[in-house]
Amino acid sequence: MPSKIYSSPAAALAGLLFDGMTLMSGGFGLSGNPESLIPEVRRAGVRNLTVISNNAGADGFGLWMLLENRQVGRMIASYIGENKLFEELHLAGELDLELNPQGTLAERIRAGGAGIPAFYTPTGVGTIAADGKPVAEFDGIRYVRETWLQADVALIKAWKADPFGNLVYRKTARNFNPNMATAARVTVVEVEEFVRAGDLDPDCVHTPGIYVDRMVKCTVNEKRIEKLTVRRGEVG
Repeated sequence: MPSKIYSSPAAALAGLLFDGMTLMSGGFGLSGNPESLIPEVRRAGVRNLTVISNNAGADGFGLWMLLENRQVGRMIASYIGENKLFEELHLAGELDLELNPQGTLAERIRAGGAGIPAFYTPTGVGTIAADGKPVAEFDGIRYVRETWLQADVALIKAWKADPFGNLVYRKTARNFNPNMATAARVTVVEVEEFVRAGDLDPDCVHTPGIYVDRMVKCTVNEKRIEKLTVRRGEVG
């Protein structure tokens, strides 16, 4: 079987990036971001990207790098947070935004990986989130129809992987990453630690290797904290 492990982030993305593509990027806040792969997308210079992600990064970090380079034309997200650059681009008409309730975004991605083109949810009924979407009633409750999300490429961050691409995520990094890994035409994973075949307990594998196309060892692993909160010590 050809190796899924590539020599560098640039090599892992070679031949996959193009203008106008749809890209999924794992992460929840700044946890579980593909820190090594995003800079390579920036260096590639592809434009007019549709990016599907929980968030758009923070100053100087994560997807902010693509926003700063004016590579993103449309963002499908659930949390924009305090990203001032995103705010400026959106208000200036340079960046389209499709804001989703967080659970809806997660389910749309999961549905994309499962091959389910549409589903109904009560979340958003009667709000602007339901504007222009079909609404149906089931057992006396109104539901809005949402459609799946799929991508050309998914950028994923994993803690451990074996040579076959079986993945384990660490704590909060197991957020959007597992669902996104199933919902793209090509899944590229940056891995903190590679282990030998057989070293992973099958019961602990979060993403089976069948979903993984390419892997690379992390070159950036900063794991930045967006808002550091500490407790003051006791005063004697």
